[in-house]
Amino acid sequence: MRRTRLSLWITLAVTTSVIGIAGCAGMQPGSNGMSFFVTSSNPGKGADFGGVEGADKFCQQLAQAAGAGNRTWHAYLSTQAPALDSPAAVNARDRIGKGPWYNAKGVLIARNVAELHSDGNHINKDTALDETGKQAANDRSKPPNQHDILTGSRPDGTAFVGGSGGGVPFPDMTCGNWTKSGDEGSAMVGHFDKSGPMDTQPWSTSWNSSHPTIGCSMAKIRPTGGDGRLYCFAVN
Repeated sequence: MRRTRLSLWITLAVTTSVIGIAGCAGMQPGSNGMSFFVTSSNPGKGADFGGVEGADKFCQQLAQAAGAGNRTWHAYLSTQAPALDSPAAVNARDRIGKGPWYNAKGVLIARNVAELHSDGNHINKDTALDETGKQAANDRSKPPNQHDILTGSRPDGTAFVGGSGGGVPFPDMTCGNWTKSGDEGSAMVGHFDKSGPMDTQPWSTSWNSSHPTIGCSMAKIRPTGGDGRLYCFAVN
């Protein structure tokens, strides 16, 4: 009888452990497993981060403070080339690693770059957490609306055309490649809550390419629903 009870106890313990492990599949809990976050703040100069390298440094600093500085972090930002035939443009999708990416609570955001730029990604108001595991900013249902995230990117994560064609300049979609902090220029943003004034339109619910700001200063970023936040991804 004792052996039977002991066997049953061991079987139950092992089964429970297996179920627990299976239930955690795909999860990377805690800051050490975090590979995606929305910045909890802006450095204070609107869309001027000192270039894309400065934005990367800001992501790295926030990750370091949250205990995830053992990874290399990049901001999800594209840059525009100075001319149509210039190879200098940088695509946000090419600088964030291969995935998978998890938020601070271990929730899967996307398995790879292709899924991230498809309807299958898991970015929404509940998963777009900051580096501390809190909702990074107000979604569209909470005043003031802060759901705009700076990206400078098209829906597929590529850069906008830069320079000019036929004498007609193309619009600035990156606030001078993330060096402008005044009223001039603009930057493309996405909606982290995938919500907008016209939810039947793809642009309105896009996480990375919804509409441009009306300027590059915080005073010009805020009126359209933003607070100068960034998406940060661990590249390794």
